[in-house]
Amino acid sequence: MVLGLSAATLAGYLAAIAVLMITPGPDMMFVLANATRYGTRAGAVAALGVAAGEAVHVAAVVGGLAAVVSASPVLFAAIRWAGAAYLIFLGIRALRDGRATAATTAERNSRGGGAFLRGLVTNLLNPKMILFSVAFLPQFVSPATGNVTAQLVLLGAIFVAIQLTVDVTLGAGAGRFAGRVTDGRWSRRISRICAVAFIALGVRLATSG
Repeated sequence: MVLGLSAATLAGYLAAIAVLMITPGPDMMFVLANATRYGTRAGAVAALGVAAGEAVHVAAVVGGLAAVVSASPVLFAAIRWAGAAYLIFLGIRALRDGRATAATTAERNSRGGGAFLRGLVTNLLNPKMILFSVAFLPQFVSPATGNVTAQLVLLGAIFVAIQLTVDVTLGAGAGRFAGRVTDGRWSRRISRICAVAFIALGVRLATSG
């Protein structure tokens, strides 16, 4: 037992996370888009930004803020619309990049420098992460066997660590693949695919409430 969490509880939690990881979402698409467009390093930086956002969500759960947000329809809707607008903005940006010529290695590295901040914002404006934090994490907490705060922190840390590992791995693979593709047409196609995905995710988020 770790901090009041039994081996069975941890195993069930890891199994649930595994299911979540195979479902693509805005965070994963953002990491892949940065890796394919700007290189492996930018993908890793984007993954760190996403992980930082998730850490903020976990901290909000521990502090009770996430419950307040999810209980306020107006505030939750505002975050949802802001997230949708930001995803559509990323899609339009990717479309614009797709019309440009293929970037050189130096240009790709410099243009990917803001990936951390964009990854952080993408995650923070994802209302599903708020719902996940409020509804999912507490299911695996056992107040009778240990400190609730410590259990929430541990569960959140595990999720962030696994998500970061998965995103960095996927980003590294996508970055290496893109680095071997020298045809500018493929680079533009990748940007367009990412653009369509971001816009579709934004529209789905805007209409899901």
